[in-house]
Amino acid sequence: MRTEKEMLDLIINTAKEDERIRAVIMNGSRANPSVPKDIFQDYDICYIVEDVAPFFNNKEYIKRFGELLMLQMPETMRGAENDGNFAYLMQFADGNRIDLSFTSEKYEDDGEPASVLLDKDNDLPSVGTDDKIYHVKSPTENDYFSCCNDFWWCSMNVAKGIWRDELPYAMEMYNDVVRKELHSMIDWYVGMKNNFAVSVGKSGKYYKNYLSEKQYEMYRATFSGADYDYVWKSLFKAGDLFRSVALGVGVHFGFTYLHEDDRRVCAYLKHVQKLPKDAKEVY
Repeated sequence: MRTEKEMLDLIINTAKEDERIRAVIMNGSRANPSVPKDIFQDYDICYIVEDVAPFFNNKEYIKRFGELLMLQMPETMRGAENDGNFAYLMQFADGNRIDLSFTSEKYEDDGEPASVLLDKDNDLPSVGTDDKIYHVKSPTENDYFSCCNDFWWCSMNVAKGIWRDELPYAMEMYNDVVRKELHSMIDWYVGMKNNFAVSVGKSGKYYKNYLSEKQYEMYRATFSGADYDYVWKSLFKAGDLFRSVALGVGVHFGFTYLHEDDRRVCAYLKHVQKLPKDAKEVY
């Protein structure tokens, strides 16, 4: 596996030798000192060029970066909208990965951690490595209400899907909606505990760093396989964890927790769990 120095030298020297490339920006995890370094970090690179056309869908050009294991070009995928830029997502056979984009647009600092690797024309704005843009943001009262309402409402959809033996629907409701709202509440809880000065990472990947051991074990228990008994157990564990963190967030901000929705829905879930498959009525 090529070293970080070898990879950066390759990226920078390629740009130096090509007059069409005027600047090189690196963003992503390698530009963010708050992110622990590991062997799977991508090189998120942007080449600022005079004209994107020569680099558009040019597989010959990217051969210089190494032997490919797999390539993805988002602008050529189904449903893609061409905004004039072009990207190559390159996974190499040696384990390295470069997400390389070409743009002719003027670079503007949006607050994302970044590093200027090359600036031939000395016209790039100063950039920083502060990751405040990723810090958890505090919720409004409506954010909190909507999260609680949607969590408990869609928990009933999970129950309905299980009773009907509609596994894809039940799991979509659980993982795409119920878990999404659980993550929102955990995010606010972690932010509250850390003065909203931390990031939980993409998809909550840093939850283990911020939740107590007991809370993280509860979170782990919210994952299940396809067996409906385990889905039920996971759903109830998700409810227990949601309630626990939501009460803390509510107290902190002075928001009202939906105790009655919680109580009634939990009773409904337990009822549906025991409902015979040949039932003619819910109640």
